[in-house]
Amino acid sequence: MTDDFWPGDHRAGDHFTQETFRQAMIAVEVVWLDTLARHGIAPAAARADLGGLIEPYHEEYLVEETEAGGNPVIGLVNLLRSALEDEQPAAATWLHRGLTSQDVLDTAVMLMAQDAVGQLQAEIRGQAERLAALALAHRGTVMVGRTLTQHAVPTTFGLKVAQWLTGVLDAYDALGALSFPVQVGGAAGTVAALAELGGDPTTLIADVGRQLGLDPAVPWHTVRTPVTRLADALVACTDAWGHLASDVLALSRPEIGEVSEGAGGGSSTMPDKHNPVLSVLVRRAALTTPQLAATLHLTAALQVDERADGAWHAEWATLRDLVRRTLVAASHAFDLAAELQVHADRMTATLGAARNTVLAEQKKMAELAGHTPTAAYVGEAGTFVDAAVDRARRTFAGSA
Repeated sequence: MTDDFWPGDHRAGDHFTQETFRQAMIAVEVVWLDTLARHGIAPAAARADLGGLIEPYHEEYLVEETEAGGNPVIGLVNLLRSALEDEQPAAATWLHRGLTSQDVLDTAVMLMAQDAVGQLQAEIRGQAERLAALALAHRGTVMVGRTLTQHAVPTTFGLKVAQWLTGVLDAYDALGALSFPVQVGGAAGTVAALAELGGDPTTLIADVGRQLGLDPAVPWHTVRTPVTRLADALVACTDAWGHLASDVLALSRPEIGEVSEGAGGGSSTMPDKHNPVLSVLVRRAALTTPQLAATLHLTAALQVDERADGAWHAEWATLRDLVRRTLVAASHAFDLAAELQVHADRMTATLGAARNTVLAEQKKMAELAGHTPTAAYVGEAGTFVDAAVDRARRTFAGSA
């Protein structure tokens, strides 16, 4: 999948594409048939492999039925049922029975989200490894600290990197705290159909969750916490990478020149210009993903009755864009961290030129305390670097 409106979209791979979405919905229907048969509700002949039943020439029908039904499940189920009628009539009869469209779609979304989060966690492990090494390498590289765009006091580049690392680790923790629940509620979240069919709803829901690798849950048709928590965790990721990118953009300005991207992008009119493209693209994601998450919070707040009238429908494309943009930003942020060039000589020169002003706080505090200023004017920067690196090591201890 590519998108010229979002350069780098191909880095998100097949996550949340239309084809993956459809495959996930079919996987839910397959597992549901198996569960009904396993618990003696449907005959064994109701089990079916639904793969390969959708052909390219079905696309026009599915597009039209998706619009007519307001969601992609109705047309898909009708098409699958029609394809099964002659060869597997039991499967055609029992397909989707006891479920509603939202059950299938929400469960499919959680399957896709779980896969996407797994990739993000792998990306963050790589980022953390690189950032930890960079922080240690520059634990003692002194530079000017800046507040409100102006010189403040001395700090170290290692501490700056440790702060990037801390943000990345916080994002990893947010991803790790997520739950991906199965959705089985029936027409209005009461699972009344399952009771009529003679099954125990709690057992059936747990079995479906186990087979799909999702968490069992009571119906959450209009309680959209799984979606908003996912959105918030994704934004925590782009927040962390946005901090990294914004610092690189500032420090790589020619008049500062303390860092630079390993391979800058070119210009269409100035051949010798090297733009910090990775930082620009990461920052782009950080600027746009919070609004996507805000939309998902708004849709959660505007749920009504037992199934929402439009708020649920507004989630799908919004979440797709949020997930894919976060995945793309993850890949760009890894490359940015891995290829970052540090110009310690420029840091030293800037610090030397600003020494009288940047040491003012230290001198004032020493005078107040009645002693001569110490030589170690970066405070506990090294200790803070070590703490961030140790946290990264503990977080990923034992991970492949």
